[in-house]
Amino acid sequence: MVYGAVMLGPEASSGYFTISNTISLNNPDGSELYLNLDTSATTSYVPLSFDPTATTTDWALEGDTIITSDPRQLNFLPVPTDLDDTDRTQPDKTRRNIPYFRKLVLLTLGFCLVALVSFKAGQWSAQPHFEENQTPAAPEQEQEEEIPVSPTTPANDADMPGNGKYSVGYFVNWGIYGRKFPPSLIPVEDLTRHILYAFANMKSDTGEVFLSDTWADQDIHYPDDSWNDSGKNLYGNFKAIYKLKKRNRHLKVLLSIGGWTYSPTFHPIVVSPQLRAKFVASAIRLLEDNGLDGLDVDYEYPSNEAQAKGYVELLKELRHGLDEHARKKGTDYRFLLTIAAPCGPDNYKKLFVREMDRYLDFWNMMAYDFSGSWDKIANHQANVNGGPISASEAIHWYIAQGVSRDKVIMGVPLYGRSFLSTDGPGTPFQGIGPGSWEAGVYDYRTLPLPNSYVLRDEHALASWTYNYQTKEMVSFDSEEVGRWKGEWIRNEGLGGSMFWELSGDKGSSRKDMEGGPGKDAQPGRSLVAVVKEAMGTLDRTPNWLQYEGSQFDNMKNGME
Repeated sequence: MVYGAVMLGPEASSGYFTISNTISLNNPDGSELYLNLDTSATTSYVPLSFDPTATTTDWALEGDTIITSDPRQLNFLPVPTDLDDTDRTQPDKTRRNIPYFRKLVLLTLGFCLVALVSFKAGQWSAQPHFEENQTPAAPEQEQEEEIPVSPTTPANDADMPGNGKYSVGYFVNWGIYGRKFPPSLIPVEDLTRHILYAFANMKSDTGEVFLSDTWADQDIHYPDDSWNDSGKNLYGNFKAIYKLKKRNRHLKVLLSIGGWTYSPTFHPIVVSPQLRAKFVASAIRLLEDNGLDGLDVDYEYPSNEAQAKGYVELLKELRHGLDEHARKKGTDYRFLLTIAAPCGPDNYKKLFVREMDRYLDFWNMMAYDFSGSWDKIANHQANVNGGPISASEAIHWYIAQGVSRDKVIMGVPLYGRSFLSTDGPGTPFQGIGPGSWEAGVYDYRTLPLPNSYVLRDEHALASWTYNYQTKEMVSFDSEEVGRWKGEWIRNEGLGGSMFWELSGDKGSSRKDMEGGPGKDAQPGRSLVAVVKEAMGTLDRTPNWLQYEGSQFDNMKNGME
């Protein structure tokens, strides 16, 4: 047990020290643990707070005591003691692992009391503001606020440490058409670590997994593709993405199977051992043929116990199949297995989470679509806190079932949902707007819509636009909310962020894409970039490049 002051040099403002077994955040006499800023003075102490983001994760908190199994290096930072020094623009950080001390606790309690009074009065905590391209005049309205690789793999793998955050993005194969979003626009260099390639389909009578658009997936020739290659060769999105993998060794690609449209086909497959066996074999065949790093299952949703148990069996058999595939290739590389996980309680409470978790590398939480055209009341569609459904409630439920925090990947929407003839969140609506490509759904890159105001709720960690003339509300994640969510992911110790879907983001020009209302790009930053910067350093574990079992000659040869 370590008590008392930590002695550092006179210029130190924070510091590391090593503990063994336990450290108490309070002295036996009830005083707080202090950092001595001046070794020559006996009274120059300031209170400290534990900083888990700069500390190894092998620790636990019991009351005032941090317990570790082995000596660990911990980082402590001074606690601000002046209210004017705190950042009043930041949202509430819920469910932190950081123990605060008396002064900060009192300030926090005071803030919460004020917030509660404001909430009871029906007020949002933030005032509307408008962007440069929006009309400034509008009526006033109160608003609530590890991997061995083959010898032929490039030798730079030793410089690719892991253990960072995951930044996961869905790439949809239909995005190359009207949206004009080919693989070359994927922000792989600094932003995306895992691509979920959507979607493969299934045959309900055999269980076979097959590509939903072979022309886009395997056939389309991009500008640097030749029409004169000999042999049987792979082209299309998969060739383009494999070439991205070669240039960016941290980039991994998983084939996402199912999705909302194809998910009903899962129902007969998961309850049949014969159909599951075909599903596993055909999915792994697609992985090897097309140069992929894993599989993602998007089953929306098991509706009864038999399907939920069958889902567990499918994941078990997929995990075994992927491991056996690696063994036959002569490697212990771990091909990834993930799922798209529901955040609505009616769906996630049907799952056998503990059993599923044994076989999964991480869980992609679909923390969006909490409200939409199917409702009678307009609400936030991707709020972290509050509301009938929230990301925090769902994520903490999964954690309570035994899912490790670093396996939880929080979904962030790159789109907004429209509600017409409404006074804002929590009020009725009638109808939905035209959207960008689908009625009621606008790409993030087109938001905020012209002549709309951006508002936010600092408690819910949510934002929306509102047009006072047309009374259209669009629930979406602004850059500010993206930063809040990145910070929430970091503070909660989650594994990272996931985005549906990448063609909706800002930051890339779309040659020859049609324009018009709901399609014209608006100024702003990539939301993927904003969240990434707030989360912290990204994972850099290497991908897999050797597919000697592919049916395609150029893939067998590594596209050389």
